[in-house]
Amino acid sequence: MNDDQLLRYSRHILLPQVDVSGQERFLAARVLIIGLGGLGSPVSLYLCAAGIGELVLVDDDLVDASNLQRQVVHRESTIGLAKVDSAAGQLRDINSECKLTLIRHRLDEQQLTAEVAAADIVLDCCDNFGTRQLVNRVCRQTQTPLVSGAAVRMEGQLVVFDFRDPAVACYECLYQLTGDEDLSCAQNGVLSPVVGIIGCHQALEALRLLAGIGPVISGRLGLFDGGRNEWRYLNLRKDPECPCCGSRK
Repeated sequence: MNDDQLLRYSRHILLPQVDVSGQERFLAARVLIIGLGGLGSPVSLYLCAAGIGELVLVDDDLVDASNLQRQVVHRESTIGLAKVDSAAGQLRDINSECKLTLIRHRLDEQQLTAEVAAADIVLDCCDNFGTRQLVNRVCRQTQTPLVSGAAVRMEGQLVVFDFRDPAVACYECLYQLTGDEDLSCAQNGVLSPVVGIIGCHQALEALRLLAGIGPVISGRLGLFDGGRNEWRYLNLRKDPECPCCGSRK
């Protein structure tokens, strides 16, 4: 790190859990963020500010006025722009040294596999289960750690899958466990700070993984109740019948 970086990231470096070595890992990291909406907004803002070397931003949507209630990386002045371009403008103002790679279209499986394989960590900030399942399968195939978040109404979910451990459960194990359905904020609403809380926790888990801070919470499902402002955690086990990672598939 140069003198400017030592000053900029001094509050990280003061932390014994991060120190110079941890900040250098942040600066060397390539992180893939899928979705620049309510979850991807705080994820991208905090990872950019934290000094991640390269952020790959993927979203095929445009900024809409209804997004501004919760998608804090966007502005009134960027309504109608591609979300990745809107986000990039704010991120460059925060940290011009962070390299931004912008992908304005939905990735097919081959393209996604290439991007995941090139990333140190993937953050799933999308809002549909088809994409989540595909991201999960590709991350498991490439053994890339995945931090997945979801939020709707006043509820949120957070889970880390560190696929470097072959014994860890995957997203499809969780999907079968919860019997989740395809819920969207547009159809069901969402309280704006709830997506911020989940997104901030996703960013935190990504930094913890990169710097090796504390135990990895891989395979634990965090459930957030915004109505009560409470978290509870469930331990996940690999489902032998899981179509993605099960031993009986």
